[in-house]
Amino acid sequence: MKPTFAKIVKRNVKLTVAVLLGSALLAGCSGNPEPVSGNTEPQIKTVKVATVERNKISEPLEQVADVVSSIQMSVVTKVGGDVQEILKKRGDYVEKGEVIFRLDPTDVLLQREKARIALESTQEQMAKARKDFEDNKLDLKNGIVKLEQSIAEMEKNYNKMRNDYDLGLVTEFQLEQMEHQLNSLRLDLESSKNKLETLESTNPLSQMEQALETSRISIREADRTLEQMEVKAPVSGVLTELPIEVGMTLPSGFSAAHIERLDPVKIKAELTEEAAKLVRGKEELTFYIPGEVDKTKAKVSYLADIMSSQSKSYTLELEVPNADLKLRPGMKAQILLTDEEDQMVVTVPTLSVVREEGETFVFILKGDHVEKRKVELGRMNETVQEVISGVEEGEQLVISGHNQLRDQEKVKVEQ
Repeated sequence: MKPTFAKIVKRNVKLTVAVLLGSALLAGCSGNPEPVSGNTEPQIKTVKVATVERNKISEPLEQVADVVSSIQMSVVTKVGGDVQEILKKRGDYVEKGEVIFRLDPTDVLLQREKARIALESTQEQMAKARKDFEDNKLDLKNGIVKLEQSIAEMEKNYNKMRNDYDLGLVTEFQLEQMEHQLNSLRLDLESSKNKLETLESTNPLSQMEQALETSRISIREADRTLEQMEVKAPVSGVLTELPIEVGMTLPSGFSAAHIERLDPVKIKAELTEEAAKLVRGKEELTFYIPGEVDKTKAKVSYLADIMSSQSKSYTLELEVPNADLKLRPGMKAQILLTDEEDQMVVTVPTLSVVREEGETFVFILKGDHVEKRKVELGRMNETVQEVISGVEEGEQLVISGHNQLRDQEKVKVEQ
């Protein structure tokens, strides 16, 4: 049976009412939204900025060190002997060249006296021998002159006799006799000249001169030994050891005392590789003695270039004048590896740092937009962190609203 027209109209009316009711309900739930436009621009974000400044990141780094003497030297006896007198005691301050103790010089004085007597005796013998030598030399020379004169005179007589012999005035025997006398004089002259040459070539005083020089050397050795029997301080400092007593017999080479030089002193420390890097290249460092307020600068006298194989550290030494002897070996000191000014570094607030995949960034304001910067961070001090690289002092750092920013994004600054 087909529906009548009245039924169809009634059904359509019900459907229309249901649709209108549904639309009304939906309109009530959604409120009155603003019409959507396809040309809407992105909203500009507001940020806060602050000037990048230097701040103190931490207190200066310190290293414990020891006060040591600048020189530690043993006083060694150069000669042996009995201790006769001790002029200093352990703990005394001695100046360089000051006598610490004396050895008994009796035996050395006797040896010197023997050498002196031998020297004087040899000098007297030499004086007599030299006079005899000169006399003999003079006698030979005078004898040679006389022989030469006699030979010259006899040669004249011999020549005259030869003439007389030719004239028959003298006999052959007389001529031969004169010739024999002339030849004898010539032999005597030759012998005298040989004796003079031998005398001049062989010095009869050479042995005495050697004995004389030996005596002089013995006296000089005795004088030097006497000087060394006064045992003196090789450097100025404090006598830290003096293990001797009067009457002790000390051998040569015995370590009789120990001196430590206290002006200047050294401040000595052993540094790790990281600490050594902090001070390398510096000519001065600051140190202080714990319990004292004063801080003093001292010259860096030594910093090892190579790590010690035993201590696995680098030796650092400071040289400090100590005229008042206020610093003593055994004291502890603190060396400032960095100064106050070294701790003033460029910093940024920790909360301004953005971390992405293990790297760190900050946003820097450049005009009306921001620049995303990669930074290398260092030490942290509460709410700020050291920036090693990436930003510079004086730049404008975004400190608020940075978490949703992009590189080169336009922003406006909150006043």
